[in-house]
Amino acid sequence: MTAPRPTAARFVATHTLLTLDARHPYAAKSLIDAQDMHRTVMSGFRGWVDDGSRDARAQMGILSTWTLNLREARLSLVVQSRVPGDWGRIPPAALAGETETLTLDRTFGVGDTVDFRTVVNPVRSRPSAPGAPEKTRGVRVAHTRPDYVKSWFTRRLQPPGEPPVAPDGLTRLGADTHPDELAVRMLPRISSPAPHKGLRIARAEVRGKLTVTDPETFVGVLTRGLGHGRAYGCGLVLVR
Repeated sequence: MTAPRPTAARFVATHTLLTLDARHPYAAKSLIDAQDMHRTVMSGFRGWVDDGSRDARAQMGILSTWTLNLREARLSLVVQSRVPGDWGRIPPAALAGETETLTLDRTFGVGDTVDFRTVVNPVRSRPSAPGAPEKTRGVRVAHTRPDYVKSWFTRRLQPPGEPPVAPDGLTRLGADTHPDELAVRMLPRISSPAPHKGLRIARAEVRGKLTVTDPETFVGVLTRGLGHGRAYGCGLVLVR
């Protein structure tokens, strides 16, 4: 007999908002190179784990997302973490505003409704071509149309009574909504030059309302992120 799922779950995290001058070389490099943006985010968390740890980001629960206001030349970077960050390594001249830090402590229950925004890396796995070397994961191919991205996200919805893992092994979201309520916007790809050749990450913004159906799974997604590209500003689900 399967044990009943919890009817409520608690989410605790730290959110930091950094506002950078997009014209400053420090911020401009992060916009040009996805690996530089990753280093900017991780620079606030030195010393929490051993140097060289392969899963340092996951251990500290670090997720991020950013938006760029071209008219005002402002780069807004939101960083979520389990531990507090130290942003003293960012050049003061690169900052365009005060750094804001907020501790989130919220309990979600079945039936709670939230507004959400997330930037995702919407990829699918395509089997290797006949005769090509066998790859256990296949080839990741990005969805480039809003309707395909909406289908990608809809597959992860979890209607009431459904398990957290779909029959095909896909981890669900712990929440549900009607697909027509989702707004999708394709964003520019991000990349990194040599020595990180081949790093090109497709991005799409998804917004809407979600109704929590499985609080434990939902809090897990808020904590760990959604989909691939989580080291490069994808997967953070922001709710209010």
